[in-house]
Amino acid sequence: MDPFEFGPVRFIPGDNRGRYPFCNSLYIEGKRHIIIDPSSSERELTVLRDGPGLDEVWLSHYHEDHFMFLGLFTKAPLAMSAVDAPAIESMENFLDYYDITDQGDRAAWAEIMKTTFRFQPRIADRLFKGDEVIDLGGVTVQVLLTPGHTAGHLSFFVLEPAVLFIGDYDLSPFPYYGDRDSDIDRTIESVRRLRDIPARVWISPHDNGIYRENPGNRWDQFLAVIDERQARLLDLLSVPRTMGDIVEARIVYKKVREPKLFYDFGEMCTMKKHLARLIGGGTVIQEGEYYRLT
Repeated sequence: MDPFEFGPVRFIPGDNRGRYPFCNSLYIEGKRHIIIDPSSSERELTVLRDGPGLDEVWLSHYHEDHFMFLGLFTKAPLAMSAVDAPAIESMENFLDYYDITDQGDRAAWAEIMKTTFRFQPRIADRLFKGDEVIDLGGVTVQVLLTPGHTAGHLSFFVLEPAVLFIGDYDLSPFPYYGDRDSDIDRTIESVRRLRDIPARVWISPHDNGIYRENPGNRWDQFLAVIDERQARLLDLLSVPRTMGDIVEARIVYKKVREPKLFYDFGEMCTMKKHLARLIGGGTVIQEGEYYRLT
């Protein structure tokens, strides 16, 4: 996929069609130039840095597939949400935000973050609190606080061409809300908010990338995955299960994937969110290592 322009907004497609570990980036050209989520293409991002230039880097959230090439822009100020910013200030913070507690797992994850994703601690220069409007000179951006995927996840609405960068509510069949401070119900609220924004173009960092028409029922399909996971978990719990049993059921990833450590962790974290939600609703209880229906 080639770069595509919508007035002052340029879509920068990620390598491997924006699939993890890459993402699509957004470049906004006002009197100030902004790149959002620099994890698309090292070559394209280097051309932008050395060509028209860059005044600021914005991150929608702290996940590694959104900051991989942040090191290209050490001279540009960094802006992200006040809630998420501490996650990238140190590796220890980053692993804490993912809720990785086992020391062996922390060491393995730290190595992956350093070698594959080029993690470098960074302190944000500007902290977004959400729902502020920023004039870039000739183009205006509304910063939308859309928590759930992470607690401080941001989306960006470029008002003049009505382009909405939806962040990791990416309309794929894989909503994620497994981090320490992620939340299923806030994810649902944020998706419902985004679908009501009066956009003309919708930009996703993954999946199809560009929607030139309202995604319509894709919003519902995205949210339906949450209900499907919960329904499968309830069915599984017709017999008491341990967390190990639940992970082995592969409700999220459907099958064993490599690296197994990485995907089993994601499976566990996602299921923990559903279990907490079901326990809070009185549908499930925990007895020792086992979870069962009430």
